[in-house]
This record gives sequence, structure tokens and C-alpha cells, in this order.
Amino acid sequence: MPADTLTGAARMPGSGGSHGAPASVARRVGPFASHAHRRRYTLVLVGLIAASVVIAVLLMSWDNQFEPFSERWWRISGMRSSALVVIALVTFCQAFATVTFQTATNNRIITPSIMGFESLYILIQTSIVFFFGVAGFTGLSPFVRFVLQATLMVLFAVLLYSWLLSGRLGNLHVMLLVGIIIGTGMGSLSSFLQQMLDPSEFDVLTARLFGNIGNANTDFLWFVIPVCALAGGTIWLFARRLDVIALGADISTNVGLNHKRQIMLMLTLVSVLMAMSTSLIGPMTFLGFLVATLAYAITDTYDHRRILPVAWLLGFVVLAGAYFLLRHVLKMVDAVAIIVELIGGLVFLAVILRKGRL
Repeated sequence: MPADTLTGAARMPGSGGSHGAPASVARRVGPFASHAHRRRYTLVLVGLIAASVVIAVLLMSWDNQFEPFSERWWRISGMRSSALVVIALVTFCQAFATVTFQTATNNRIITPSIMGFESLYILIQTSIVFFFGVAGFTGLSPFVRFVLQATLMVLFAVLLYSWLLSGRLGNLHVMLLVGIIIGTGMGSLSSFLQQMLDPSEFDVLTARLFGNIGNANTDFLWFVIPVCALAGGTIWLFARRLDVIALGADISTNVGLNHKRQIMLMLTLVSVLMAMSTSLIGPMTFLGFLVATLAYAITDTYDHRRILPVAWLLGFVVLAGAYFLLRHVLKMVDAVAIIVELIGGLVFLAVILRKGRL
């Protein structure tokens, strides 16, 4: 890897005598263009960490009327801590998955959610209610239902990637197009099945189809946390490969990287993270796009080891901040996902209009 700073000194002809003064030429290569860029990144990172800690403390202690640090105070704070863990997990999955997906596909507009992951989640939930009724939906073990839908989402993604990236004609552009078409088709099929449901069944289903932190079953955290840590940790360890993948297939192949194999690995890890996030709280279509876009603008670097933590912290600040305001200040906690998705959708439209293309 190149050194972070290369400094060279060059002298004009005759600089040792009377014809000129020495001239210094400084060149910097690496993740930061200058020392000021590095300082700005450090300040942003520290600021996001501080904001995350402040929001976490507010969520744990706001309107907790018992004596601080007493047994009852800890009991109330402990009940709230589960929401913090869920928010941290969801934003971790969304941030790492979106940044990795956009790098692998060389497209900063398309996200895993738009590719059909959440459409498959909606189709699975709708199919269970349609074929087995509310009794079958509620009678099926929650953990079995969770593992089933997560497994189906990962299998769908891996089969799609294996099919569209293999062979002589396989390429990412075809994969993106086919993924969007399949996602739209599954959404249409879900709508068709929902129209034939009884009103009571539709109400039960609708409650599961909106991203809601309160819907998360914290009994599954013992399973979700290790899976997310393994997938996200692998992405972090291979972040240098993402830096090379971002240069394109030709350059990454020329430097000795098996481009197609690495793309397949990264997309599989993305599918695992998205399956965990969506199965845990439901669809969050634009959260990943929002935090990834903000992270690119703030960090302004190619180094994914700098981009990924900033994207995660941004996601935590946005989602936890919205959860705190709408739960404890405005008393509209059920609208958290709607507000975040609205802001993310507006940012998505703004980026599309500015770029003028996908």
C-alpha cells in the first residue's frame, strides 16, 4: 500500500548559488488529501461518537422519574436498552450492506432494498397469512419464521448473483436490471394476494410490513448479533479489497484480484446483513441510501475503513435521534420509520435529479 505521505524537495537550476531559491514540492497520497482533510475527518468521527453517546444517554434516562442509578432506575433503563441495541444492529447492517453493495456494483444510487430484498420479505409475510391465515401466522414459532424468511432472502440473493454473474454474458448491469424487475414483480404479487385477504387478516399483516423498532423481537438478539458481527467483521477485514474493487474490473484483475469471486463474496455478505435487518424490524427502504450518501459526502475518501464507521454512526444518530424525538418529545413513536424513510426518499430524489441518471 502507498505511504500516507511522500515529500520530495526539488531545486531550481543554480539554487545553490545566486540564481534562485530552493523550491519544495510536497505530494500526499493515501486516504486523505491533506492534513486538514485528516483533521476534519477526525473531528467528524469524534463528533458522531459524542452525539451517539448523548442520544443513548438521553434514551436511557429521559423521563425516568426514579432516583438515578437506583434499582428501579436501572430496571427502566434496562428495558429501554433493548431498543438501543436494535437500532445499533439495524443501522450497522444497513450502513455496511449499502456501502459494500454500491462499491461492488459501482453505482451509488441502487441499494439492496431497491434490488428486491424487502419485496421478498413482504411476499413471504403475505404468503404466510394468505395460505395459513392469521392462526398459522401467529401459531408458527417466531424464531422459525425469522430464520425461514432470513434464509429465503439470502438464498434468493445468492441464486440471483450466481446466475447473473456467471457465464460469458454475466455482468452487474444485467443483474441490477433483473433484480429491480424481480423486486417489482414480487411487490405486485404481494399486492394481489393482499387484496384477497379478510380485513382482519390484512390489519395483522400490515402491522408487520412497516419498519418498526417496537416490532423487533429481542429474544432473537442472541442469534442476530453473532451473525451480523461475522458478516460485518468480514467486510471490515476485506475493506482493502473494496478499495481495489472500486477501481473497476480491469484494474482489480490486473493487480491480481479475482474480481468476480470477490464481488460474489461481498454481495453474499450484503444479503446476510440485509436479511438480518429486514427480518428484525421490517423494511427500511431508504435508510441505507441516506446514511451512505451522507458518509460519502462527509468523508470524501476512497478508504472504506474510514467510510464504513462514519456511515454506521450517521445511521445511529439519525435513527436513534428520530426515535428519541418521536417517542419522548412528540409522542409519535410509530412514525419513526415513516419520517426517516421520507427524508431518505427526498435525498434519493435530490441525488437522482442532480445526477440526471441511475
